[in-house]
This record gives sequence, C-alpha cells and structure tokens, in this order.
Amino acid sequence: MPEGPSSSGQHTATHETPSESGGIWRGIRTLLFGDEQEETLRDRIEEAIDEHEEEGGKAPAGDLAPIERQMLKNLLHFGERDAGDVGVPRADIIAVEESTSFADLVQLFAEAGHSRLPVYRDELDTIIGMVHIKDVFAILATGAPQPASIAGLIRQPLYVPQAMGALDLLAQMRSSRTHLAVVLDEYSGTEGLITIEDLIEEIVGEIEDEHDEAPTALLVPIDGGGWDADARAELEDVAETIDERLGEVEEDVDTLGGLAFVLAGHVPAAGECLAHPSGWTLEVTAADSRKVTRLRLHPPKKLAESEE
Repeated sequence: MPEGPSSSGQHTATHETPSESGGIWRGIRTLLFGDEQEETLRDRIEEAIDEHEEEGGKAPAGDLAPIERQMLKNLLHFGERDAGDVGVPRADIIAVEESTSFADLVQLFAEAGHSRLPVYRDELDTIIGMVHIKDVFAILATGAPQPASIAGLIRQPLYVPQAMGALDLLAQMRSSRTHLAVVLDEYSGTEGLITIEDLIEEIVGEIEDEHDEAPTALLVPIDGGGWDADARAELEDVAETIDERLGEVEEDVDTLGGLAFVLAGHVPAAGECLAHPSGWTLEVTAADSRKVTRLRLHPPKKLAESEE
C-alpha cells in the first residue's frame, strides 16, 4: 500500500534536478509573459560561460581558454550590432579630394598609414570612391609616368545604411570582395567608414600592426582633481572613472567631444570653457573647425577643495 504523507507532519524531501527546476521556471515565465520570453540558445550559451568563469579554478585540459571564451561572447553579440556602431566615425575619416594631385596622394598615404583612402567631391558627404595603395605603388615601382589626375585610380566602395546589421555587412563585403564600406546616415550623408578589419576586431579584439601608434590613455588625472582627456573618450567610461553625472546627457552623443558640442551649441574653439550642470568645467585645449580633439576637465569647487 503506498505510503502517504506522515501523520506527524513530516514531509519526504524531494530533490529537483537543475533541468527540472529550470523547466518549472520556464513554465511560469511562459505563463506570465508568453513564449517570447523563452530563453534563447544565445542566452543559454552566455549563461554557461558566465557560470564557468564565476566558478574559477584551473580549467581542465581541452577546455576553452579565456581568450576563446571572450571571443565567443563577442560573437554572441556581433549580430546585435549595426554599421553605425562599428568602424571609423566621420570626424576621424582621412580622405582625399578628387582634384588632389598624384604626388599629394602619395604623401597622404605615407602620412595616414592606411591601405585605402576614400575620395570625395567638394565635401565629405559626397564620397565618390576610394583609392587603393597597391594601385599607387604599381606606378611608383615600375617608374611609369605619374597620372595627371587620380581619376583613373578611383575604385568603387560599398555604400551602406547605418542601420545595416554587422552580419549582413560582413556577408556583403565578402561576396563583393570589397574591403571598405561608406556608412550613410538617414540623409545620405557620410556617417563613417568600415573595413573588414573593423568587423573582425568586433569578434577577436583590437588587431594592432607595426603601423599603429601605441595606445595612449584617453583619461589622465592631473593635480587638483582635474583630468586631461581625449575628446574620443566614451561618456560611459568618463562616468565610471570620473563622475557619473558627466555621463547623463539626453542628446544622442557618446563621447566627451560630443558633450562639448552639446554644451556649447556649436563646435567650440580651443580656449573655450563650458560649464556642466554637475559643476564640472570642460576646457577645450585643442580643436579645429570641425571637431574638438582634447579637453581639460576642472572639478566642481567643493571637490577641488577636498583634493587640496
């Protein structure tokens, strides 16, 4: 005769396996939120990696190395990125005007250290093509006469909307065998540039070569509680490193340079001091007609006094 619950009030302990427990929670979640909340394969893989890293200890032979786990996590989120998130922003584009002489083009390649340069007509929003350094080198190496213009060297790049997914962009660049794409904004203006290397770096991390300059710190503390900063510093990093209030901005800007533009209402010139609502003052120490390049962050008065 099957035994029921003990009359003494004691209950037989039951032990759920992780899969059974997970099934119960998934059932409750589906009941409350619907099937769209069902855990995806992407979620389960990332969860497994995080749990493995939290356990610590020495990994068994043949297990994923830390760099492999990081690359796998990057790959899991690669498909969530789009062309607007990757590559060189407009402010950092090095380009050549179509009327540039061949000699000046050679000089620009030497200074830029790039293998491809976009070519524009009149303004950067009108990129008409690109020049590959191997076409320039072919003329120099063979001693052929220098062309009167660079028109014959211009190749066609890809033009893609900034909303195009990174996976679709990578597939299109591979199929067309084109290694440079011009990213267009909603008004068909130039938003940025992307190379295949930029896309690969989203998965494997930065790929430095012998032509890349040694990385420099974007945020450097100075006496008195202030900071010297590169305008390219991400506001997320500024908020984490300096003051979280500096990262609170309603406008769609991601860098200190963008914040300076928002505060000034125009491209600020070197020497301008911009007051931030938090009490911090952003002093522009280097800029040109198009962008701010460096700033000095002066702390609020109370914070500066506490540092003394």
